[in-house]
Amino acid sequence: MPMAEMHLTKRRLLGGIAVVAVSAVLAACNDSKDAADAAPANGVDTSIKTGATSNVEIPQSDGDVNMAEALKPGPLPDMALGKADAPVKIIEYMSMTCPHCAHFHNTTFDEIKKKYVDTGKVQFIIREFPFDPRAAAAFMLARCNPAKPSELSTADTYFPMVSMLFKQQQTWAAADDGRAALLQMSKLAGFTQESFEACLTNQKLLDDVNATRERGAKEFGVNATPTFLINGKRYSGDMTVETMSALIDSLL
Repeated sequence: MPMAEMHLTKRRLLGGIAVVAVSAVLAACNDSKDAADAAPANGVDTSIKTGATSNVEIPQSDGDVNMAEALKPGPLPDMALGKADAPVKIIEYMSMTCPHCAHFHNTTFDEIKKKYVDTGKVQFIIREFPFDPRAAAAFMLARCNPAKPSELSTADTYFPMVSMLFKQQQTWAAADDGRAALLQMSKLAGFTQESFEACLTNQKLLDDVNATRERGAKEFGVNATPTFLINGKRYSGDMTVETMSALIDSLL
């Protein structure tokens, strides 16, 4: 999908969250055919193994990235967990309506956080890469302070909101009325009808979410979700706990 067609205006956002189709949601994760063709179907290269865990393959890199540049914050403050001086840096570009992103966060992320982030080995950063208006709306709600929607949230509230939305993805991403479904999800996080509306009509926040996605595409070659930038390499696709652990262990 050309980047010019992906730019989400406030008008498209407010209309799109009510009409996005399930088929569009499912296509978002594999927006780039080239990325899908370049990577093995299961997202790993079976010819590469690690010494510590010889039965687990590590992912095949899609290419190199300038990690020093990638780690510079963009238009929005980075949502990061872990020590800033951790030896392994992971930046994940994701879309909230992407089922592969939801699968990673529902099955892999918490264990990786426990094993590597909480022990000081990994710093994990999330960045927005929405493919559709409903995903952009979900990111905006995660970025807003429910009590003061004109202010940005912190990592302490952002990550739990993202986790809740991924766990309930089918409830709102595939709903006929996405706006109503997102409102119900948001109320669980402390939003009111008024703060929900205020958040989703914040044009600067929408522009910053758009700019985050565009920077990822133009500067770091992101064209599918989830995409991980890890210590100067780019990896596309979902990973299991075992696969990501093998990759991280190879860098420690």
